[in-house]
Amino acid sequence: MASNNDSLKKTLIVIISLCLVCAVIVSGAAVGLKPLQKQNAALDMQRNVLDSAGLLEPGTDVVALFEERVETKLINLKTLEVVEGRDVVAFDPIAAARDPELSTNLSKENDPAGIGRREDITKVYFINDEEGNLETLVLHIRGYGLWGTMFGLIALQPDLNTVRGINFYEHSETPGLGGEITNPRWVQTWQGKEIYGDELENVQIDVTKNVTDETHDIDALSGATLTSNGVEYLIEFWFGENGYGPLLEKIRKGELTNG
Repeated sequence: MASNNDSLKKTLIVIISLCLVCAVIVSGAAVGLKPLQKQNAALDMQRNVLDSAGLLEPGTDVVALFEERVETKLINLKTLEVVEGRDVVAFDPIAAARDPELSTNLSKENDPAGIGRREDITKVYFINDEEGNLETLVLHIRGYGLWGTMFGLIALQPDLNTVRGINFYEHSETPGLGGEITNPRWVQTWQGKEIYGDELENVQIDVTKNVTDETHDIDALSGATLTSNGVEYLIEFWFGENGYGPLLEKIRKGELTNG
């Protein structure tokens, strides 16, 4: 008697075989594409750093300009020293923040940005002028908005107080409302604003609907109160004593040394 090619057993064997073949192909593609994905992620971050510093122009060779102008350092936010012996390019501050061994748990009262944990080691981008003097300092920032964490970079002028630029490169805020944090017109309003007051101690930035202080006030996003508050809170955290505050003070004094 001829075998039944339509039997359940043979059908299952064919299905399972196809699944295994597809799984092998997908796994192989994922492994093979991983170096390219990392390269693209690094390139994207270089572009964001240059953009926040106001150096990105149409047709810019991102890699060449970044290598020429930007010095990337890993800095321990606990010891305030430059970290040696780690791969600067591969190090991911966000991944470090998820690792209890590489991060600090934040109490609710010390965490206005709502990030939960702060990485102990972070990336800092130093951009110097032709004479080797600091021209721009670019820092990673993040904080919770309406729907999720907003990830960005902020560039400071040599006084480490005046904003040169800001760039939120990843977020899940509502398009047309909180999503306007990436609108060039709103981003431009940050330029020239000062983070701190006269004593360079207390954070004075205020994202508000009633702009009265041209030095520190940022016009809040229309219809996006929680996003606007989230931006203000993340600035408050990252430039306070649990964020970059002590580090900025050390750089101002010229005391930052290699660890």
